[in-house]
Amino acid sequence: MDFVIFILAMGGLIFGADFIVNQSERIALRFNISEFIIGSTLIALGTSLPEMAASMAASFDNKPEIAIANAVGSNIMNITLVLAVIFIISKPFKPTRDFFAKDSIWALMPILIFLLMSIDGEIGKFDATLLFVLMFAYLLFLFEDSRSTELDEVDQELKKDFSWIKSIGLLLIGFVMVVVGASFAIDSASNIASSFGVSQWLIGVVVLAFGTSLPELIVSITAVIKGKVGMAIGNIIGSNLANTTMVIGAAAMVNNLEINLHTYHYDLALMTVATIMLIYITSNKLYSKPAGISLLIVLSLFLYEKVYPVIPVTVVTTS
Repeated sequence: MDFVIFILAMGGLIFGADFIVNQSERIALRFNISEFIIGSTLIALGTSLPEMAASMAASFDNKPEIAIANAVGSNIMNITLVLAVIFIISKPFKPTRDFFAKDSIWALMPILIFLLMSIDGEIGKFDATLLFVLMFAYLLFLFEDSRSTELDEVDQELKKDFSWIKSIGLLLIGFVMVVVGASFAIDSASNIASSFGVSQWLIGVVVLAFGTSLPELIVSITAVIKGKVGMAIGNIIGSNLANTTMVIGAAAMVNNLEINLHTYHYDLALMTVATIMLIYITSNKLYSKPAGISLLIVLSLFLYEKVYPVIPVTVVTTS
């Protein structure tokens, strides 16, 4: 039954993502806002709702390690899986926006601040407030930057046929389908994992992180198929910043989050390395299939470290 629920949930994610991409594009055209800005704000915050809900629930249940593992694992998945898929399935492209000069630092800054906050072993409410302020600073930067950004000629027919009621309605339906679909996908995947005897920690850092990254994955793939690569990349950068600031911050507001840097050193180091790879890719404009394959290699290392040790090994002996 869990397999059936998982398939239906994926269907909800796909249709919901299609609504989100279509209506977000219309709203962007209505206000002459670039696709990247829409992707890194409206879509990024919307697709980060599953992470926020899961981490807040884990914090409420006094499971701080799950709340943190979800955010960290989602950041890793977004770069090494979602961004890798974007590069692999998309045609060669040259984005008009300089992601390195304008956006890459915003992918690394919250991680460095989060690591600094974690040195004392706890993320408290004061830390959470500072993380919220950092997210606000990013949004402020984007909207100020959008004023000086020259946009290409847009489809006037799409602007002419714009309807607030229709766009907002379909956008809300899309977000509901994505969030609900992700929720059922997470629950069914967790049940499937539990049936195979997988630990709760592994479920949090891999299965839960993958499940809550499904909205970013589906929305980004849908955007790339529609030729909106800038929107897809904006979704990744914005989602990772939201994970580190809004998701961890919201969870810390529920209960203080205890964290041991030594215990989580591999996951935190891999998240940092993946982000540095993102900066390197944007600085050299390596938006290509080889870059995607390189990111998948990092994902393979992550999964090998986390999954392989718990795979039962049957030793066949002969008498």
